[in-house]
Amino acid sequence: MSVPAAMDSQSTISLFDQYVIPNYGRYPVSLVRGEGSRVWDAEGRSFLDLFPGWGCNILGYSHVGLVEAIQEQVSRLIHVPNTWYIEQQGRFAEFLCSRSFGKAFFCNSGAEANEAAIKLARLHGAAAGRYRMITFERGFHGRTFGALTATAQPKYHEGLGPLMAGFRYAAMGDLEGVETLIDDETCAIMIEPVQGEGGVRIPDVEFLQGLRNLCDAHGLLLVFDEVQTGMGRTGEWFGYQQFGVQPDVLTMAKGLAGGVACGALITRDEYAGDLRPGMHASTFGGNSLAMAAGLATGEAIEREGLLQNVKDNADYVRERLEGVRETLPIIRELRICGMMIGIDLNIPSGPAVGKAMEKGVLLNATQDTVVRLLPALNITRGDLEEGLDVVISVLQDMAEETA
Repeated sequence: MSVPAAMDSQSTISLFDQYVIPNYGRYPVSLVRGEGSRVWDAEGRSFLDLFPGWGCNILGYSHVGLVEAIQEQVSRLIHVPNTWYIEQQGRFAEFLCSRSFGKAFFCNSGAEANEAAIKLARLHGAAAGRYRMITFERGFHGRTFGALTATAQPKYHEGLGPLMAGFRYAAMGDLEGVETLIDDETCAIMIEPVQGEGGVRIPDVEFLQGLRNLCDAHGLLLVFDEVQTGMGRTGEWFGYQQFGVQPDVLTMAKGLAGGVACGALITRDEYAGDLRPGMHASTFGGNSLAMAAGLATGEAIEREGLLQNVKDNADYVRERLEGVRETLPIIRELRICGMMIGIDLNIPSGPAVGKAMEKGVLLNATQDTVVRLLPALNITRGDLEEGLDVVISVLQDMAEETA
């Protein structure tokens, strides 16, 4: 089979303009390959990626162990349905649950994992007529209708009503406010242990423990959306382990399989039976390729000591950014949890993305004022130093423009 000649960026953009629905805001760059924390476009320009795959490429690009595992698995089996047993699925479930708790269900994305959690919570509460869930302002749980309704951000709801019934929204940190929303129809509380899209907002341990206590007192399930915090992102295997507050259900995706589409739900043993046969499924969920990739990702994190690398690099990032705060009054707050980094500004953060790209660094802006970084867990100190040099330079430029 002949390989077609590579297109330049503009040719690819033209192809998209003709055939791809324009539901994404895209940068005018066509990326063609990556290695470590760097990517290259069709014209050969290099970028240091501090937001690889929106957090999915947790080992960066072209990690040797991950590539080899995928190649080997593709040569044997890519997909078989869940009417059969698959060794890789059993092994990956064991890997995850032995580092957390309970039993696992596999799907393909964070939204799917959260939909499964919503179903599980409602099925568990059905006999008592319980179906309502409490979620939190600035939270983000996905784009499907259940997950979208759980997302307490009006901008994502515009034009899509009526939304799914049964959700109530609370302010993160307001335990009394949460308690006032609980009634006889409430089945669960769902929260991100660290709000990612919401601006890397980190709750107090006491608040999360308070939610645990409320759930225990009222017979509710506590669901942690760990789509972004799972798989070592915070420096622990799972975000809940940062706080010492164990949920009844946790969901994950993004970095779970190193960039291969994969999502999962883990629940305590006593609730696993609520997802009984016929009540929920996922055609591609837990397929051989994703499971092999997930297991290779987890083994690489463990073998290469990346949890400690995350902690060490987080300390370095905090030291660097705290060191320039006095000279950069546009920084309102720093929020750092492992390789989740939020720089909250008192001016719009959007211009930082373009300015950094011009200097060869890729990052993200969210919640209007937050510069967000999700570096790969295995980013080298040299790459991290180079990236922070550019971020600080961009913030200095923005501060001067607003002076």
